[in-house]
Amino acid sequence: MPYVKQNLPVNLYSAGQVRELDRIAIEELGIAGYILMQRAATFSYAVLKQCWPEAQSIGVVCGGGNNAGDGYLLAKLAKEDGKQVFVINMFNPDNLKGDAAKAYSDLLTTKVNPSKFLSTSFDSVDVIVDAMFGTGLDRDVEGKCFDAINAINTSVAKVLSIDIPSGLDADTGNRMKVAVHADVTATFIGLKQGMFTNDGLAVSGQIKFNNLEVPEEVYLTVGNPTATRLVFDELNSVLIPRYRNSHKGHFGHVLVVGGDEGYIGAARMAAEAAARVGAGLVSIATRSTHASVLSAMRPEIMTHGVESLDALMPLIKRASVIAIGPGLGQSEWAKLLFARVLESHLPIVIDADALNLLSEEGHAADNWVMTPHPGEAARLLKTDSKCIQSDRFNAIRMLHKQYTGPVVLKGCGTLISDTEGQLSICHAGNPGMSSGGMGDVLTGVIAGLIAQGIEINHATKLGVCLHADAADRAAKAGERGLMAMDLMPHLRNLVNLE
Repeated sequence: MPYVKQNLPVNLYSAGQVRELDRIAIEELGIAGYILMQRAATFSYAVLKQCWPEAQSIGVVCGGGNNAGDGYLLAKLAKEDGKQVFVINMFNPDNLKGDAAKAYSDLLTTKVNPSKFLSTSFDSVDVIVDAMFGTGLDRDVEGKCFDAINAINTSVAKVLSIDIPSGLDADTGNRMKVAVHADVTATFIGLKQGMFTNDGLAVSGQIKFNNLEVPEEVYLTVGNPTATRLVFDELNSVLIPRYRNSHKGHFGHVLVVGGDEGYIGAARMAAEAAARVGAGLVSIATRSTHASVLSAMRPEIMTHGVESLDALMPLIKRASVIAIGPGLGQSEWAKLLFARVLESHLPIVIDADALNLLSEEGHAADNWVMTPHPGEAARLLKTDSKCIQSDRFNAIRMLHKQYTGPVVLKGCGTLISDTEGQLSICHAGNPGMSSGGMGDVLTGVIAGLIAQGIEINHATKLGVCLHADAADRAAKAGERGLMAMDLMPHLRNLVNLE
């Protein structure tokens, strides 16, 4: 089930860029900050009513900045709409300044009496509105705010976050010790990159966006967005119907290299995925003891026992693209085949143990697609997975800088860097993908698309989206128990535009 329900803009921005957009709109175009605040509150309240039309009791939790101002004005709108409204001040409102102070004064005209946070503050409300922290949060949440967020997260009430879930780092997508788990987030002016990866996808819920009528020319002044969202329907235009007189030679030949002793399934899954997305021919170079078994499992795939470079060379010569890593292992056999594959000058999709071997070699090329998970990325960058996850955007930039080709940093909100270093995010996918073999399938999908002549950057982005969307379709029967091979029929449907 996709996490994002609305047709959102594709451009994503850093917190600094969004603040600059806000500043330009106010200082250079003369749009009053209070007008923007009113628009934000009006939109947020409309979202609340759309999502929970039966809600009568609303609790609004306000912090100490402009995010609180949005909350105060929403509370005013709700009160004027006949709702029962409770406002909770997390900080002394006497310290409010500027537009936030004006918003608080306007709220008081409605006879709403704000109170301090108590452990029972949310016991009788239908919806909690989170207006504690905006994009400027730069340290861990502590003290009473920590307690308030925990209380929100354990409440049975629905939760609407204004602009960004409080406690979420807008740039990295990490919780700042704790973050509000919103059912819906109403966000403004620019989509924040951190909401689409790592913890961001877990806590943002449905994302609703409004540009607050900021003119398009403002966006041109802050430079390029930090990343773009991938949208399958905008990538699949290359999957055109085939001519009646097509034959298998028109659609490329994928060679999967892997399947050491005990890992026969990984190579098979990658190979079948390549075939299911439309590769004309698929071969596997594997251990001799596995060849006949794999041929019996999937006779459409040509399987070859390879124990030496002499046996591998003819297979490389017939291939259009090589996928190496699924079940490869790190034995001397694996190292021998890996070194020869890197010399082939063919497009290569590198995954699993091939990434671990690459981390020891340090080679780079722009016709290699790397698909590491955080642990593999850590080995490639000589660090640990905690460091990778602490700033996934920085991690993928470092991977691209060191290895130059397209990079796929897998995880919740998969990041993709193309050969030019431009970043994209795929926010499709689901927790059911946390099972063995999913990465092997992705490797085969990307290789199968490259084999068909799709440009390597486009094939990488499309492959990630196909993989995630297929998993979302498969997960309709339930996320728990989802297996990699369950994706196969959905991959076939998707590449045929069904």
